[in-house]
Amino acid sequence: MFGAMENSLEIVKAWRGEKTERMPVWLMRQAGRYLPEYRALREKAGSFLTMCYTPEFAHEVTMQPMRRFDLDAAIIFSDILVIPHALGQNVYFVEGEGPKLDPVDFKTLSMRDGFLNPVYEAIRMTRADLPKNKALIGFVGGPWTLASYMIEGGGGHDFSKIRAFMRDRKPEFDALMDMLTRAVTSHLQAQIDAGVDAVQVFESHAGQLAGGYYAEYVVRPVRKIVQSLGSNVPIIGFSRGSSQDDLLRYAVDTGIDVVGIDQMTSISWAARNMPPRLSLQGNLDPETLKSGIGMEGAVRMIKEAVANRAHVFNLGHGVIKETNPDHVAKLVDLVHA
Repeated sequence: MFGAMENSLEIVKAWRGEKTERMPVWLMRQAGRYLPEYRALREKAGSFLTMCYTPEFAHEVTMQPMRRFDLDAAIIFSDILVIPHALGQNVYFVEGEGPKLDPVDFKTLSMRDGFLNPVYEAIRMTRADLPKNKALIGFVGGPWTLASYMIEGGGGHDFSKIRAFMRDRKPEFDALMDMLTRAVTSHLQAQIDAGVDAVQVFESHAGQLAGGYYAEYVVRPVRKIVQSLGSNVPIIGFSRGSSQDDLLRYAVDTGIDVVGIDQMTSISWAARNMPPRLSLQGNLDPETLKSGIGMEGAVRMIKEAVANRAHVFNLGHGVIKETNPDHVAKLVDLVHA
């Protein structure tokens, strides 16, 4: 699906399904609160969203881990909730509690023209500053995960609101999912046009659905996104918390190029059962990175499990904020060894 665009970076080759001599590595939430320089910039910016929407801040945060560690890719600093925000729903962050969203008014939802331009400017700035041998990743939240935040009003809930909405107001819910699918596609395409080398779809709440609902509200929208993009860059799908059966359906039916494996899924199972064309990404437990205990053995186990496949090393979820940066440096060395 990559057409005429060629990219010789090792990590891009791995995303495309090629076995590489040296295993590439990047980490979800590699730019974040575990770094003291991030915390200093966060205090200077005054708010999380100010950092997201100020290209200079977003560029700086993206580059911080790249200066510290020999990571093979940077991921642009942003947030999955910029899409609900751009659609007109008020989004804000409460210290110690995370994101909050005001009740959604479905009648007024509409993409605000130019609202996300700062994200694309940050990508252009970062691509110009990033070493040529490092890749740049763009990302979005998957439509189901975004809908969950929009209807629940934040994260960490029991998902009772969205389950009731999905069941009792299906036409409205389907319209919302269609709107989000279009918005996600547009946002990804704009990031590709700005210069990213790959994109990742974070379906962080996928584990809340199974069977037919999973097929309709996780698999189908991502398949539409992949088909609509027509891009020359690899598309990574991360369907967190899914059962093995659902994850395999997601990997096969969406058309993604890379399947992210979370820490709840056996990497050995994935290596045996995922179609050979697919590259794997994952799946060290973030708690292992945080503690640093047993990291050598865990890395060795993952590398042995995927020895015959294309693979990009990553965590099973994001870096935990209490993680010692020295543990990240050690991890990168272990993966590259």
